[in-house]
Amino acid sequence: MRPSPSLVAPRFLRTHDAAAFLGLSGRTLEKHRCTGTGPVFRKLGGRVVYAIEDLEAWAAERARNSTSDPGQPLSRYTVQSRPAPSRGR
Repeated sequence: MRPSPSLVAPRFLRTHDAAAFLGLSGRTLEKHRCTGTGPVFRKLGGRVVYAIEDLEAWAAERARNSTSDPGQPLSRYTVQSRPAPSRGR
């Protein structure tokens, strides 16, 4: 027998709830989505949702020991330079 839907913990959160989970505003998460610097998200139909484990991982990647600690470079968010276009001679 399946548990009642009200007893199952949510796996995905909508933007407002994900922002509250992280202690941010919904608008901040929207900006991160546009710039590609936020947590991984999914589009289910027309809705944007965040997996709780992705929110936790994103927050954990930003752990610092002091305000002067730059942290490790975030490989997922690192902009890679493109090689210069070659010109035919």
